[in-house]
Amino acid sequence: MRLFYNKDLSKDDSKVIINREESKHIIKVLRKKVGDIIFITNGKGILFTTKIKVINKNSTELKIIDSKHEAKSKFQVNIAVAPTKNNDRIEWFVEKSTEIGINSISTVLCEKSERKKVKTERLEKITISAMKQSLQLHKPIIEELVSFEEFTRNCKSDNKFIAHCKESEKLFLNNCKIKAKTITVLIGPEGGFSDNEINIAEMNGFISVSLGNNRLRTETAAIAATQILSTYNIDI
Repeated sequence: MRLFYNKDLSKDDSKVIINREESKHIIKVLRKKVGDIIFITNGKGILFTTKIKVINKNSTELKIIDSKHEAKSKFQVNIAVAPTKNNDRIEWFVEKSTEIGINSISTVLCEKSERKKVKTERLEKITISAMKQSLQLHKPIIEELVSFEEFTRNCKSDNKFIAHCKESEKLFLNNCKIKAKTITVLIGPEGGFSDNEINIAEMNGFISVSLGNNRLRTETAAIAATQILSTYNIDI
């Protein structure tokens, strides 16, 4: 199945117009014709089954013949990560975590962060592409970059963890008891979290955890946390 994306579609719509770029892909690359079936999601849990009705030079008109709603995953997983100096690494994390099934990604500016800006629009495009490739109906939310202090102060997740390599009593993340349905894990920059940041996080209800015995890159740690937490949704 090939999956297309249109964020403006609602369950009450009867038709959809595909823009020139995607229309070209449908007709020229996939070689679809009038009467063929096309699957579309709005990224909000709805799968639309459509049939090609009209093909024009600059657009394709589809008739919606069915729609099905998929409930959100039982546990909502958010990874809050410090952007990496090498932009390709954070983009790789966004792509792969979307494929795994992450619900939201927050970007956090830390004391040792080497990248001070994030191209949110670029990350949005990556999530859409990965969502379509992995045939998912819920698009992850990409949050704008905020300071570490602001994020830890305002994080509303029921379960809050900070993964770091400082010597202290820590549980492995996969051994932690998840008490409710919203989970956030903080992942630091290449230089790690400062002692001050760890203290601030703990004062705001974050529990210090380990992801294992090996020292991981930022993006690897973020993927590891995503995969560990995804197991809570394995029965969905």
